[in-house]
Amino acid sequence: MIFRSLVIFLLALLLGGCASTPKWNSEMPYQPAVEPQVGDILHMATGHYVSKEQMLANAVLQPLVYVGELHDNPSSHRLQLEALQAMAKEYPGQVALGMEMFTVKQQDVLNRWVAGSLTEKEFLRESLWFTEGWNFDFEYYRALLEFCRDNGIPVIGLNVDKELGRQVSMTPLAEMAPEVRAQLPEMDMSDPYQRAMLEAMISDHAGGGTMVDSFHRRQTLWDETMAQSVADYLFANPGMHMLVVAGGWHVEYGFGIPRRVFRRLPLAYTIIGNRTIKVAEGKDAQFMDVKMPQFPMPEADYVVYQEYELLKRQDVRLGVLLDDKDDEAGVLVAGVMPGSVAEMGGIAKGERILSFDGEIVHDNFDVIYAVKKKSPGDTGLLVISGDGGERSVEITFIGQEKKHGM
Repeated sequence: MIFRSLVIFLLALLLGGCASTPKWNSEMPYQPAVEPQVGDILHMATGHYVSKEQMLANAVLQPLVYVGELHDNPSSHRLQLEALQAMAKEYPGQVALGMEMFTVKQQDVLNRWVAGSLTEKEFLRESLWFTEGWNFDFEYYRALLEFCRDNGIPVIGLNVDKELGRQVSMTPLAEMAPEVRAQLPEMDMSDPYQRAMLEAMISDHAGGGTMVDSFHRRQTLWDETMAQSVADYLFANPGMHMLVVAGGWHVEYGFGIPRRVFRRLPLAYTIIGNRTIKVAEGKDAQFMDVKMPQFPMPEADYVVYQEYELLKRQDVRLGVLLDDKDDEAGVLVAGVMPGSVAEMGGIAKGERILSFDGEIVHDNFDVIYAVKKKSPGDTGLLVISGDGGERSVEITFIGQEKKHGM
């Protein structure tokens, strides 16, 4: 009788209490007890906050650690450096850094950087950083790359070259020339979560399905190439651990690089994501106004709540367009921007820059690198040649928003 009454009571609760049934959220199965603050770290599976030390102590237990990034957020890069330092301390001589920012074809340059045989200027020139390379301010990545060089940690270029990426985005796989198709890694186009993410990201753009298909092919190429690079390195170097740094959407939720690595080489891994909850004053936040789908899995093992920070070193410009295609000394000033420090210094279109701070200028890169080293208030001494002969021009740089041109 007691059992029958208990059953009736439980049935009544189930039937009458449907309205109060919680809405399960598989992305965050346990809501944290308090709202996160900048610097907090949430363990997604349990809803508990942990310290950075606790997170890193657990993360380094796995042979693979993925850290997503917001490319122009300094706090993302500090987190990556801290993770690499923790791994290097735990496994000295057995850690490599895999980077989205470099391609497989740049591996020789990366090897020479780690070996200490390239200066920073030589490294940036040979990696084509400012022209065909990653092109974000090197300041974001300097500390990470210097730590690798100073500690002999291999840096592995993971990504595909831009030309192949362009061809894949322009041409459906079935219509691709056999010689191009042969360059591609194994391409799994069937992941529904990646497709849903891409559709949400460009839902408001013209082009509809054609644009989604193009973006889908390119995103899959990026993820598959990076996954192949990670798997190849770890397979060829048993006992090594790797920290993989890439944009958030390449690692978070696992359907980008992590799942594709696991298909090739089933190793345990930890995903560390980051979520922006504060934007620094003066930071031009570049967030897409889209509603992402709810995925049936947590975005990461740990989420670090961050501020979208300003880069401490403010951008400056000379305000000229450069042309180094001819064989004459220096580089040609092909244009001068109105109101620029170059115009204020009297530099005119058609003149040539022969040297910068005592260093002979051979090509555009020499000027670009010299300007990139400057901060607001710094001066630069240029030797200019024109119709009136050679003259020295001293420029005082001022801070401004980053724009195209030099």
